[in-house]
Amino acid sequence: MPADDAPLLNAKATAKPAAAKPVTAKPVIGAPLGEKFGEGFVWDAWYVACVSPEIKPGKAEKREYLGEPVLLGRTRAGQAYAIRDICPHRAAALSAGRVHREADGTDSVECPYHGWRFGPDGACKSIPSLTGDSDFDISKVRVRRYPTVEQQGLVWIWMSSNPRFDGEPPEPPPEIPGVAGGAPKLVDHLDYDIHIDHAVLGLIDPAHGPYVHQQWWWRTKASQHEKKKRFCASEAGFTMVRHEPSKNSKAYAILGGEPLTEITFRLPGLRWEHVTVGERQVLALSAMTPINAHKTRMNQIMWSDHWAFTAFYPLIRVAARAFLRQDGKIVDCQTPGLQCNPPLMWVGDADQQARWYHQCKREWNASRREGRAFANPVRDQTLRWRT
Repeated sequence: MPADDAPLLNAKATAKPAAAKPVTAKPVIGAPLGEKFGEGFVWDAWYVACVSPEIKPGKAEKREYLGEPVLLGRTRAGQAYAIRDICPHRAAALSAGRVHREADGTDSVECPYHGWRFGPDGACKSIPSLTGDSDFDISKVRVRRYPTVEQQGLVWIWMSSNPRFDGEPPEPPPEIPGVAGGAPKLVDHLDYDIHIDHAVLGLIDPAHGPYVHQQWWWRTKASQHEKKKRFCASEAGFTMVRHEPSKNSKAYAILGGEPLTEITFRLPGLRWEHVTVGERQVLALSAMTPINAHKTRMNQIMWSDHWAFTAFYPLIRVAARAFLRQDGKIVDCQTPGLQCNPPLMWVGDADQQARWYHQCKREWNASRREGRAFANPVRDQTLRWRT
């Protein structure tokens, strides 16, 4: 994406009161640039691979993350793992093979072509075609391993820009603050036929609600007010500091009391809203994970220890599912236009979070390439928009 100091589009306003602030619009490339550094993705970062129940002990399945073919599995002992889904011998998909139990009780994945077996760490355990007197050292054969960590009911995968990376990541996956009640209470996902850049912009866009999410339980197109919210820099992103929810967001009413909410965005594509009502909590995490340059998975995960979440669970589930698919519908409407790669626009404070996302993304990749600490470009600021 172009830097924020790129030339402005010609956006001369028609006659306005003298005191009015002129509107400027900055150009944005409609389709991702597909940088040489990994198709425009954020690399050397943790992504949500799946929620824990998706992978069963002794099973493995074909996945794709950031365009990489990945075999995601769980050993019979319960350890989640991820290795490259390509056998180094003749490039057969390991996912087409089977999970094998070794003599020592550990698991391996057997290639369907010649039976080569690889452990969860990527190391080759057996090449059946070798004779007993062969001096070939199978310890030199391995497939790429993708570090995984399981916490808070989520399986995280580390996606390195270095295809030969075989160590441990320099930092653990982010721990989402405020998780209440143990395992997630609600899980849903939807695949968008869109690059993660555009998926994230929809995720953090504050102005589309009255148009995309018109529901009696949320808000209507006619119910728009001027919003004024304070933002500050936070780890690898930014936070809308804790505040009372907007009066025209009706869904918060079922929580009763005096709810307060804080909304955080963190690279590479995480947005969570933490709502407190006294000592009770609701946490909603939206985690974007690129499948490839043209498809992104939205994982919607919620935790809560609030009585209303249990009492109204069937309604909350239906509402959350409808909410996510409304976003999916607008992506379907947007995708054909983006394929034409039109110049897009930043307009006013409502698009400031989009600017911050691209600034943070550029700085993250630059810091990783240059081997230095990430310097958050976000500065504390109060933003105003109508929605």
